[in-house]
Amino acid sequence: MKRYMKINAADNVCVILADGVKAGEQIEIDGVRVILKEDVARGHKVALRDIAQGENVVKYGYPIGHATEAIPAGSWIHSHNLKTNLHDNLEYDYDHKVYEVNYPVREVTVNGYLRKNGTMGIRNELWIVPSVGCVNGQAQAIADRVKAECDCSHLDDVRVYTHNYGCSQLGDDHANTQRALAALVKHPNAGAVLVLGLGCENNQVSALKEVIGEWDEERVKFLIAQEVEDEIGTGFEICRELVEKTRADKRQPLPLSYLKVGLKCGGSDGFSGITANPLVGLFSDWLIAQGGTSVLTEVPEMFGAETILMNRAESRQVFDSTVCLINDFKGYFRKYDQPIYENPSPGNKKGGITTLEEKSLGCVQKGGAQQVVDVLSYGQPIVKQGLNLLQAPGNDLVAASALALSGCQLVLFTTGRGTPFGSFVPTMKVSTNTQLSTFKQNWIDFNAGTLVEDEEPQAVLERFIGKVLATVNGEHLKHEKTGFKEIAIFKTGVTL
Repeated sequence: MKRYMKINAADNVCVILADGVKAGEQIEIDGVRVILKEDVARGHKVALRDIAQGENVVKYGYPIGHATEAIPAGSWIHSHNLKTNLHDNLEYDYDHKVYEVNYPVREVTVNGYLRKNGTMGIRNELWIVPSVGCVNGQAQAIADRVKAECDCSHLDDVRVYTHNYGCSQLGDDHANTQRALAALVKHPNAGAVLVLGLGCENNQVSALKEVIGEWDEERVKFLIAQEVEDEIGTGFEICRELVEKTRADKRQPLPLSYLKVGLKCGGSDGFSGITANPLVGLFSDWLIAQGGTSVLTEVPEMFGAETILMNRAESRQVFDSTVCLINDFKGYFRKYDQPIYENPSPGNKKGGITTLEEKSLGCVQKGGAQQVVDVLSYGQPIVKQGLNLLQAPGNDLVAASALALSGCQLVLFTTGRGTPFGSFVPTMKVSTNTQLSTFKQNWIDFNAGTLVEDEEPQAVLERFIGKVLATVNGEHLKHEKTGFKEIAIFKTGVTL
């Protein structure tokens, strides 16, 4: 394994890749030799030349901030001597760029469940969706009885997606909850759904039906608890009928173009922009070349790298929508008097990420090099094949849920620190480093750390494609086996 790496020819830093790199060790890159002035942890940065106070520190070929003091060659660069360059709303020019993405079209099919509305599910599950948090307990009791008394062996899961919302909400929050629950009800990974309401909540079942629009009346049923004597018994009988409806469902070969994949990172470290995120970007490019779709979100983690995405917008209209996506989210931060650029978490910083620019430049690599074809608002369904951008925050569960709510059947989740959570669709954990993959085998589904070891990038990509396709075809991920599956709805305002 390499001990250090310079990512881009324009960089004035390198990244330490190995543990145990000590003061006095010599680093030689491109004929330049520097001596480490101190011990430097894996994933962190070292100056390859003297950097003057106020001068930009460059990584990935872009500035990631400026030196707050003179930094001699061989010095560790982190929060003590590096500060962001970012500030409020910017003026952007559309500098359209098209990158060559050369992936031959393969004759690839996947085995999925073709739904009545023409979408594909990669799981066949029975879901109970509360319209309001007041009936979470009753919904769980119904599900528990179904699992105890019905033969559900043909289903991947019977699951209640509890939440705390559906009442005492106003404005955007109320609308977000309705859009989220409507999208959940219609998601193709559900073979059948029971919507359980209370009866007096703001999110009335009748109003939720209007947001849902059309639905498969054989597979989606509604129950209002206050209108029946025994809502658990009545709900069980409805679910028993739904279980029987799904019994004849079978996987069938379908084109890969039916697949929509969400792109997400969390617990990022200094390896994220070197291994896992670029790998997911290559997969995104490959999938789109096969006619599929990918969706990139985490808008605050685009700040500082947004022009890379803006200049890949396929049209001026998409460019303008991307500018609004960025600036509107900055406005959301300012509305609550919060700093816009304090995104890197303690875990990010411990893993070697210092500024938001650095985090964002690694994050956007998950979007590969394809053109951006559309910008989606929260809860909006995907309508265009290709790379989409989605309005959602960086929070892991909220963003992963948002990707699935827009129609993604699978989320690819890269991580350098590790996390056990899962969204309500299969959420594949891709480790940025081998140490994490080895240490947390019960969390991690795929290790991208071999990209800085001895495996060729194309071989890693082929293995990754195989893992994704196996998952689509029914192989369960680690969080599915443990049952760690949740939904989180984006909340922005007042609770009454």
